Amino acid sequence: MKFSKELDELVQAGVIDSATAEKITNYYTSKAGPPQNRLTLVFGILGAVLVGLGIVLILGNNWDALSRTVKTAIAFLPLLAGQIICAFTLLRQKESLVWREGSATFLVLTIGACISLVALIYNIQGQMDSFLLTWCLLALPVIYVMRSSAAALLYIIGITWYACEAGYWGSHTYEPYAYWGLLILVLPHYVMLSRTYSESNFFTVHNWFIPISVTIALGTVAVDSEELMFLAYMCLFGLLYQIGHIPKMDALKVRNNGYLVIGALGSVAILLAVSFEWYWNGLQDGYNNATIAWLSPEIIAAGLLFLGALILLILNKRKQSPFVLKPAELAFILFALIFFVGLFSPIAILLVNALVLSIGILTIREGALQNHFGILNYGLLIITALIICRFFDSNIPFILKGVMFVAVGAGFFYANYRMANRIRRETVNTQN
Repeated sequence: MKFSKELDELVQAGVIDSATAEKITNYYTSKAGPPQNRLTLVFGILGAVLVGLGIVLILGNNWDALSRTVKTAIAFLPLLAGQIICAFTLLRQKESLVWREGSATFLVLTIGACISLVALIYNIQGQMDSFLLTWCLLALPVIYVMRSSAAALLYIIGITWYACEAGYWGSHTYEPYAYWGLLILVLPHYVMLSRTYSESNFFTVHNWFIPISVTIALGTVAVDSEELMFLAYMCLFGLLYQIGHIPKMDALKVRNNGYLVIGALGSVAILLAVSFEWYWNGLQDGYNNATIAWLSPEIIAAGLLFLGALILLILNKRKQSPFVLKPAELAFILFALIFFVGLFSPIAILLVNALVLSIGILTIREGALQNHFGILNYGLLIITALIICRFFDSNIPFILKGVMFVAVGAGFFYANYRMANRIRRETVNTQN
């Protein structure tokens, strides 16, 4: 393990005894999941994918020369082979992560291949969204029978693709709302993964795949009032940000916490997008022309997401000691208030810009207090992005714009230089 040398050093220094070191090692080993060779696991999954693709290419090269009966048999042969391999894994290699993930991946791919080949052989007409829905539903049991995280990730990709086909560019054979039910069906596996193997790589990948999937799919609820989706997305990012601060998630490194990263970046991106005048003019025109339906799917989605984010914010703060309020935690609440102000008054533009500027300044302050270069520079980047937006959105003379960029660049250098000096002085004082 990564910290084995540190444990050995602590044992030799007498800080902890060998029994305590062994307990610590066993605890983190259980969190990371069964012993595994990461390279072997990756090659096992990749091998399953390549075998499946190779079979498709071999069959495709001689397809026209085969009879319909032979074609049908061949269509089901990879699926049968996948089931046999999975059965062998459950009987003989149940504890082998490589066997479970590899066989489950192969079976999921053969399900899709079998559906496609049967439709091709018998000339069954259908749309992509119906094909993806069928594939995902048939692949769902594989996740739980094989306890496969690779199959779960393929499933998440599949339902996201389905949501795009059904809601964005497809034929709308099925409603995109089915996506949310499909997502709920995979969450028990994710919860199990978080409780048993919260240090595993699969858990980390799920922490990115799920929020990305939800972010992509949320836009499918839009019907007529696209302006309202900015409010819905702001509430979604507020909810993701709060999920990222749940104690179990908050203990993760930032790179492993997709909820926190996507929630923070998404909130700032939405605020920057609505800091332009065009958005508020379109919103006021829609409100004056009564084109905004207050019981529309967009409003319902925004309301549910706002409620979820608010409840999670309260729960997180009740458990927090000492109480600390992050700069971006109230952004979704403040934006909701600004949104309704913007229906009647153009002052909303100034309020949004002030909110972005405040988040940037408070983030810089947080980074300075924590001596954290990443947080400090993130706050500086927020202010820089705001200045760039105003660069293209205002009639400020180019000389003044140039001076503003020089000032921000100097601010980057000065803030990092000052923090580096302060950390160096604190290190010297600690050593002395």
